Amino acid sequence: VQLQASGGGLVQNGGSLRLSCAASGRTFSTYTMGWFRQAPGKEREFVAAITWNDATYYLDAVKGRFTISRDKAKNTVYLQMNSLKPEDTAVYYCAATKSAYTVSRFQYEYWGQGTLVTVSS
Repeated sequence: VQLQASGGGLVQNGGSLRLSCAASGRTFSTYTMGWFRQAPGKEREFVAAITWNDATYYLDAVKGRFTISRDKAKNTVYLQMNSLKPEDTAVYYCAATKSAYTVSRFQYEYWGQGTLVTVSS
């Protein structure tokens, strides 16, 4: 079972990026999929999640700027990030859990390798 995150990069303040998380080895259509991020020297924090029935949840700091979505046929989850700010700079991880929606990273069983997002000021 693998989650492969991609799409990170360097972007200017106010720019956009779309992260992708491709799952292989099993189907995650019944899982809650989440995105987390970890900035240098900080704890890994919840960013967004989408449940098996497409309910979505966001960290307050990204509401209105980030959108999580999934393509079940492609077994892929996306994170569209608009109006990026320097404080969004972090390594972004995708994750999957059988649990209902949760912000706790400890309840996610599967993790991708992370993709670096750097927002310059």
